[in-house]
Amino acid sequence: MKSISRREFLKYSSRLTAAAGLGGCGIILKGCRTKQEFDLVIKGGLIYDGEGREAFQADIGIVGNNIQEIGRISSIKGKAVIDANGLSICPGFIDVHDHTDISLLINPKAESHVRQGITTVVSGNCGASPFPIAEEIYDEIKANYQEQFQLDLTWSDLKGFLLRLEKTGMALNYATLVGHGTIRGAVMGFHDRPSKTDELLKMKTLLEENIINGAVGFSTGLEYAPGSFAPANEITELCYVVSRLNGVYATHMRSEGDFLMESLEESIDVSRKTGVSLEISHFKVAYPPNWHKIDDAIAKVEEAKQEGIDIACDRYPYIAGSTGLSFYMPLWARQGTTDEFLSRLKDPTVETRLREYVDKQEKKLGSWDKVLISDVVTDKNKQFVGMSVLQAQKHVEKDAFEFMRDILIEERGRVGMVTFMMKEENLKKILAHPLVGIGCDGSAMAPYGPLGEGKPHPRSYGSFPRVLGKYVRDEKIISMTQMIKKITSNPAKKFGFEKRGVLQTGYNADIVIFDEANVIDQATFEQPHQYSRGIEYVLVNGQVVINREEHTGNLPGQVLRKKAETKKS
Repeated sequence: MKSISRREFLKYSSRLTAAAGLGGCGIILKGCRTKQEFDLVIKGGLIYDGEGREAFQADIGIVGNNIQEIGRISSIKGKAVIDANGLSICPGFIDVHDHTDISLLINPKAESHVRQGITTVVSGNCGASPFPIAEEIYDEIKANYQEQFQLDLTWSDLKGFLLRLEKTGMALNYATLVGHGTIRGAVMGFHDRPSKTDELLKMKTLLEENIINGAVGFSTGLEYAPGSFAPANEITELCYVVSRLNGVYATHMRSEGDFLMESLEESIDVSRKTGVSLEISHFKVAYPPNWHKIDDAIAKVEEAKQEGIDIACDRYPYIAGSTGLSFYMPLWARQGTTDEFLSRLKDPTVETRLREYVDKQEKKLGSWDKVLISDVVTDKNKQFVGMSVLQAQKHVEKDAFEFMRDILIEERGRVGMVTFMMKEENLKKILAHPLVGIGCDGSAMAPYGPLGEGKPHPRSYGSFPRVLGKYVRDEKIISMTQMIKKITSNPAKKFGFEKRGVLQTGYNADIVIFDEANVIDQATFEQPHQYSRGIEYVLVNGQVVINREEHTGNLPGQVLRKKAETKKS
């Protein structure tokens, strides 16, 4: 048995890729045997099973997509062998809050995600999903996709999008929620008004169709238009549908700062009334005046759990958030189409109201140096990427409002930002809590091609290695065993991913092999397009996607559709 060169390996690739999903170097391959038992054997290594039991030494035998045996296995029983001695082995990480969707069509290798050990994403969060697409904005979205990514829009509904993903292929497993804002926009447009009886019925019908066709649940983005215009009773009525179909309700709440406690109560009350499984998205306490609310917020979540409510939360391991710069304009200005939003920004009769709102946002932040411009579309404004709003406004000799208004108009609202608004001590409390999982709240990227533009939040590259390296290994906020459970079996159970999230015979072979002593994120806010370190191997459905920290090019990911079911009474 010996290691072989890449050239020698390629002689075997057509035969072994199908059998074991291999590519590149670092894996020991052997000539064919007539009675080999496993396609791949992972030899040695410290196993974290994902269910919270103490780690133990063992080998893993894989056949096709599945784990067939865990125990002592002879190397000669495998067509290929990964030597995991000195490394740790666990189930693939499940990113419960992600925005990866069309990026898989742009670059199906999902580089930034799979290289940090993510084998499954739950997308369609914050009330936004790439389906169903409202007729009134279809042409605008189609033009945006073509301009930014040279991507053809060929779908308008969930079925069409999932089929496009499967045709393209992808490196990781994809599950999605359906967004409330997207459904609301498709049914009744994007303006600030309550839904009519027939409109609510149409939304319910559309929601039910999406879950029956494979969405794992429903999400809201109640700080964003048009979801923000929905009263609580609209969300409750829709969640009766989600609950009946045994889906998950994930909410970006109405407020994560000034009205945090009220928003938590609203979210919990929806679950209390409907019985829906509740996920609090990117659980945080935003802006310095609100940081003292952390213990009360955690207590409210714990009380809901003790009451019997099926509640969980997720969080990314950074004190900065990220969204569009338009977030710092008032909701009344953001309603409607992009053209309607831009017309309000240009309207001198409402400038005073806009300025007053923007000034209030600065007071909450402390200074506009807390907000970085992360992405734009036009070449003209790329000079501002990486600058704070404070730096940029001085550069062009404008005040903050004028700079923000003008760049939003020039970019047609497509300006990304990173905002420093959280406290490290609070972050640690949240990450350590047993009810909190991990979500990147980003999307799969790469340091090359159209996904390598701008200076996005580093969470898309580093969230999971940062948790394991900085917060578990170095700062010891929680044990490795507990953290592994929080990012594998817990979310698998929450979202109904059968035979995933645990290293167990008969389960899908979604596996991460990592260097516990060296795993860490390398992406920074200044240089975000950097892969993490210490994730040595990643297997998705039994195929090796990351081999010695290098991507093999394999695309074994699957669409994880929700099975049609109704909750038992």
